[in-house]
Amino acid sequence: MAEPVAVVGRFKANYAVERKIEPFYKGGKVQLDQTGQHLFCICGTRVNILDVASGAVLRSLEQEDQEDITAFDLSPDNEVLVTASRALLLAQWAWREGSVTRLWKAVHTAPVATMAFDPTSTLLATGGCDGAVRVWDVVRHYGTHHFRGSPGVVHLVAFHPDPARLLLFSTAADTTVRAWSLRDELCLAVMTAHYSAVTSLTFSADGHTMLSSGRDKICVVWDLRSHQATRTVPVFESVEAAVLLPEEPAPELGIKSKGLHFLTAGDQGLLRVWEAASGQCVYMQQQPPGPRQELTRCVLARSAGLLLTVTADHNLLLYEARSLRLQKQFAGYSEEVLDVRFLGPEDSHIVVASNSPSLKVFELQTMACQILHGHTDIVLALDVFRKGRLFASCAKDQSICLWRMNKAGKVTRVAQGSGHTHGVGAICCSRLKETFLVTGSQDCTVKVWPVAEALLSKGAAPDGGPVLLQAQATQRCHDKDINSVAIAPNDKLLATGSQDRTAKLWALPQCQLLGVFSGHRRGLWCVQFSPMDQVLATASADGTVKLWALQDFSCLKTFEGHDASVLKVAFVSRGTQLLSSGSDGLLKLWTIKNNECVKTLDAHEDKVWGLHCSRLDDRALTGASDSCVVIWKDVTEVEQAEERARREEEVVNPHQVSQ
Repeated sequence: MAEPVAVVGRFKANYAVERKIEPFYKGGKVQLDQTGQHLFCICGTRVNILDVASGAVLRSLEQEDQEDITAFDLSPDNEVLVTASRALLLAQWAWREGSVTRLWKAVHTAPVATMAFDPTSTLLATGGCDGAVRVWDVVRHYGTHHFRGSPGVVHLVAFHPDPARLLLFSTAADTTVRAWSLRDELCLAVMTAHYSAVTSLTFSADGHTMLSSGRDKICVVWDLRSHQATRTVPVFESVEAAVLLPEEPAPELGIKSKGLHFLTAGDQGLLRVWEAASGQCVYMQQQPPGPRQELTRCVLARSAGLLLTVTADHNLLLYEARSLRLQKQFAGYSEEVLDVRFLGPEDSHIVVASNSPSLKVFELQTMACQILHGHTDIVLALDVFRKGRLFASCAKDQSICLWRMNKAGKVTRVAQGSGHTHGVGAICCSRLKETFLVTGSQDCTVKVWPVAEALLSKGAAPDGGPVLLQAQATQRCHDKDINSVAIAPNDKLLATGSQDRTAKLWALPQCQLLGVFSGHRRGLWCVQFSPMDQVLATASADGTVKLWALQDFSCLKTFEGHDASVLKVAFVSRGTQLLSSGSDGLLKLWTIKNNECVKTLDAHEDKVWGLHCSRLDDRALTGASDSCVVIWKDVTEVEQAEERARREEEVVNPHQVSQ
């Protein structure tokens, strides 16, 4: 299939934000509704509601006081959501409409740390940082109980599953579990077994047994008739959540008999299933690829048969509960976005490198996310081969990885290589064919890596693992870090840009030096070849973009307009215009012929590290330190058509327009 070429009849004049991918979860509570269709999570001052099927944020609920949300809970009947803010206000929501139905003072003297509904969805318990536990009737709108006696912060509150028992349990800073009788308005029992923070309370179906987990590496089984611990199970990890599983056989989880079994999630990053009677671990999840990620949350939506876990870097993983087969992945928070690329022959996907060893691939139509593990330290840069399916990443761990996306959109790691002695911060794929790639490193060298023919035909090593790449040439190029490498459209030239304020031109494949581009006052962040002319563009920390002639290494033009470092530059409109991004959070569109800045685009709040243009030249993709990824659409023709229509209307009806 021939490469699609943009038909550029005129210069671009403007881009508009087509879509923005923003963080939706920054830590704290997550909850699934009973149907498993909606996911609720905290993001600063908002509770976000996600559609589980698409991963899209359906609605954001933010209280009027615009303070951080400290706790929330969804009622068991899925109808009512209550949020608590740092300003000590409670808000009751009709969450489907996004409207507050009631707002009242929490009456706590410090923020609410936890809350829970009772099984009838009429009572709500709140536990405060002031050590108080309060109970509210959310139907009749009044406070029913105020329990004192817990020292320090109340970490958890949970109602007994039998509403007729009118029992409430709470845990506090003293590591005990307290049982409160709502009928008698007193503390029935102080249950002691843990010697570290209690992290979860969960109940058996018959209501006779409670399980508590703690950071003291134990889970405790309690008899709720006697309020005594009947079994202490050492689980050998700091547990953030334990979930009692349905009392029925589940061979895939090692559950062969009916007895009590529970699942734990904690600092080892693996889900494990335990038999309560014997204290034996009957199932352990296989170690997923990549560095071990601590699990910070685990929630079971029993009726939907789904289990949700949260990793320390805010990825949310949704499993089928009976088999622990992974169903979906969501990337809640990307921290600092360092690079972005369009993927796929039709630019159907994007890949994002953020402040993490894992990569995130999003399908743009559905926003389905894949989290890719292969590096052991932060991924610094990305590039994609011309057909769009094969792409490469390089990282602080001194390695490179090669990835392939199949026709169904699934991405696998097909090759890896190492050899640099410092972090690898720049990578570029060959432009004509999928034959080689070049990397630049803080060790001041570039390496040329051939992509084996065998890799392209088979796509994996004989054992099914990634093929090992070997560098065929290594060249020391600069005196300081190499920040950018670019390969010419004919695959015969290489440009390098360095912190040493110079760019250099090399002949491939042996990396013979052809010349030096000198003139920037500070380090270079990006070098880029023109797709049409014998010209190189460079972007520098001195706030300028320069164009250079490849024949004599002279500076042809200088573009001044950014108030801070220019981090990326890209040619658009068949090499007649430039897009640049800066550490001021701005994008600028330049017309080369007259040195003019046509448009300044502002959608980021921090350094724009990533910039890539689509193969049809109609969209641009940016990623920044503000954790946001923005897809921009070229709206020049649309705006010009609107302007023509407005002028025609003016000619036909001059009076109407002037009015």
